Amino acid sequence: MPTSPRLATRAVIVHQNRLLLVNAWPDGQSALWCAPGGGVEPGSSLPDNLIREVHEETGLTVSVGDPCLVNEYHDPDTGFHQVEIFFRATITAGEIDNTWQDPEGIVQQRRFFSREELDQIWLKPDSLRSLPWQDGLLYDPMERLAK
Repeated sequence: MPTSPRLATRAVIVHQNRLLLVNAWPDGQSALWCAPGGGVEPGSSLPDNLIREVHEETGLTVSVGDPCLVNEYHDPDTGFHQVEIFFRATITAGEIDNTWQDPEGIVQQRRFFSREELDQIWLKPDSLRSLPWQDGLLYDPMERLAK
């Protein structure tokens, strides 16, 4: 059982009015999509961590803007509890290339979704369906990680 929540950063990247999401389950084990990002490494600032994670997962270089969401989720079966800080981010170099390989082998798919397509997929947190097109900072209370 974890003794404290895991801290992670995630990027909200909207390009041509479409949101970038990744499927972070090796070998297609799940249909769950999420914003690119990952666990914070000790000694790394939140923006620096996010820049590194986005590049590893997508091959893109981004600039990090303001935070837009604090989200928590947990899995009561395992005790896993994660607090995620979402930042608005802008692509400064690169493009989505399906031949890109995540060095950790976790992210297998990455793609941009229109607002309409977001209604047809399983994604977490649920607030990602509208968040990219809203202003301000939101708090999404603890959500169970389940379909």
